[in-house]
Amino acid sequence: MTFQELGLHEALLQAIATTGYTVPTSVQEQAIPAALAGADLMVSSHTGSGKTAAFTLPSLHRLIDRKPAPGAGPRVLVLTPTRELAQQVEKAVKTYARNLRYLNTACLVGGAPFFAQAKLLSRPVDVVVATPGRLIDHLNRRKLKLSDIEVLVLDEADRMLDMGFVEDIETIVAATPASRQTLLFSATLDGVVGNLARKMTRNPQRIEIAATVENRANIEQRLLMADNIVHKNRLLESLLGGDDLQQAVVFTATKRGAEEVSLNLQEKGFSAAALHGDMHQTARNRTLDKLRQGRIGVLVATDVAARGIDVAGISHVINFDAPRQVEDYVHRIGRTGRAGRDGIAITFSGPREMGIIRAIERFTGKPLAVHVIEGLEPTQRPSSPRRAPSGGKPGFGGRSGGSSYGRESRDSRPGAGKGWSSESPSGNRGGYGRDGGAGRSEGSRFGGDRPEGARRPRPTARG
Repeated sequence: MTFQELGLHEALLQAIATTGYTVPTSVQEQAIPAALAGADLMVSSHTGSGKTAAFTLPSLHRLIDRKPAPGAGPRVLVLTPTRELAQQVEKAVKTYARNLRYLNTACLVGGAPFFAQAKLLSRPVDVVVATPGRLIDHLNRRKLKLSDIEVLVLDEADRMLDMGFVEDIETIVAATPASRQTLLFSATLDGVVGNLARKMTRNPQRIEIAATVENRANIEQRLLMADNIVHKNRLLESLLGGDDLQQAVVFTATKRGAEEVSLNLQEKGFSAAALHGDMHQTARNRTLDKLRQGRIGVLVATDVAARGIDVAGISHVINFDAPRQVEDYVHRIGRTGRAGRDGIAITFSGPREMGIIRAIERFTGKPLAVHVIEGLEPTQRPSSPRRAPSGGKPGFGGRSGGSSYGRESRDSRPGAGKGWSSESPSGNRGGYGRDGGAGRSEGSRFGGDRPEGARRPRPTARG
């Protein structure tokens, strides 16, 4: 099937041709015709499947040749969980609407000047892309009205709910017309997401795209066993010094972990920088620009901050901390292997992470190949070959050198048996705590052990 067969307007087809895409993805094949027919959609699709175009193209098609009445508000609203993703979506809207000269967009996100956004809204705007918190701010100050919304898109709805935006979303939905078309995209359509979707959609068409890494890019997936935090740092330094590495994204579970890993790499001479939700938007944009320009070789990021990163030069993704959810794993490794290139995804794992490793293997349908770096071998290796992805827990061997995988460890070191722990060269104690992060350091500015993006009752900062 081609884009011409989907029934899109010629102006959109011309814009698609300039991007180099000729064949629609699976989610685009199914979602675009259904959206053009006016149906509400509940779509389960993995990161990198082309979902942005799947909702952007039919929404723009609806606006063509139908100019708004004087004084009308925006007609398309896209909600996203993070600033970076909102900016990426707005960029896609502008790309596909390049031949629609009269169409105006606005991106409303936290961390950016409020009054500059209000000035944008003072003129006619057709498409608004926003994070829920900042959109609520504009609604409360009467800078925006949603009574003319024709299409409401919730992108990565599961992530927005995980971040505590459910009340904001319900407030926003209540401000839009009941006659709107609703397009909901999420990694899963079960549980809370499914309940929310059923409340805000009318007889929705359900579309589910298999979330397998094999459908995406040619990404080699590896697993490295790590004894402790010191071992992790040594493994990371060895990998980043490899000749085949161009640029890398290193994922940590916490903001503090991102800062500490980044600083440690800088001390070792690597061109590294951190990216997390506590950074001001200007600093985040500057960091991303440097990454795109090749001035940063290693980006150390949390899951929330890394949403929307699309840099073709990223050859490696390294999970310094194992992800908490299998969907996060798929998103993380999707930062490499972009634009038809090959990529390498490497995950560090200690004994406490083997549960999520098994879940990842079941979810992706393929095992993670265990690799060992010469001279940095773990003190213990699995005592028997690892079972297939559907198998049970791995078996580990006995003690060696005072270190042991397994909860039965009775090592006299602080923290043994409760999570791996070791003394870093600087004297700070790092370890595998409950947050899976880089451990606690005295006087750290980045407080709290909650992973960035973890569920909380209400967001502490807008957008």
